[in-house]
Amino acid sequence: MDPIRVLIADDEALVRRALQVFLNAEPGMTVVGEASDGPSAVRLSLELKPDVILMDIRMPGGDGIRAIEQLSVDLPSARTIAITTYGSDETVAGALRVGAVGFLVKDSEPEHITAAVRSAHHGGFVLSSVAGRDLVRRIGASAGQPTVTLSPAEQVSRRELDVLELLAKGMSNAEIGRDLFLSEATVKSHLRRIMTKWGVRDRVQVLLYAATTGVIRLP
Repeated sequence: MDPIRVLIADDEALVRRALQVFLNAEPGMTVVGEASDGPSAVRLSLELKPDVILMDIRMPGGDGIRAIEQLSVDLPSARTIAITTYGSDETVAGALRVGAVGFLVKDSEPEHITAAVRSAHHGGFVLSSVAGRDLVRRIGASAGQPTVTLSPAEQVSRRELDVLELLAKGMSNAEIGRDLFLSEATVKSHLRRIMTKWGVRDRVQVLLYAATTGVIRLP
């Protein structure tokens, strides 16, 4: 089998070196590139097409969360794991909201990091114990308080809503792309993200859910 191809994005050279050693020592994994900020991580990822990306959240040369969001649209085949020096419910939520499939702190044991990469590559979701404890603590502290739930319309971005409105007119992905000046792959990526947010499995269910919840109006 081909090795899992990993790209590392972190502004600290020592961290990049340590992660490279851990991953290259793991059978069936290879590091194909390194980046020191968000923009270079996006550029290298689009060039090298890694299977999994380890993305630092806070980098002086470019925001990691913004890079995750861009790659979730431009390179949906890659699975991105957010990493940082500490975990909190705010940073976890921010990374997951824009497309990360997991969250790790940098002081995780090497076997946890390699296991997370393998799990993400096979479609799994990963969360470090530190980040998990923070989320559980936050949930426990808010028990008994009113829960704020986003409506279906609030869950989609402006661009995703544009795609939905054209989908409701019976347009194909290619036609939607031409109308919005997007590639067909980007349109598909927007639809996949909507399906994930709403828990539906195909474009027909997307239309039905959007119509019945008032997000769009079918002709």
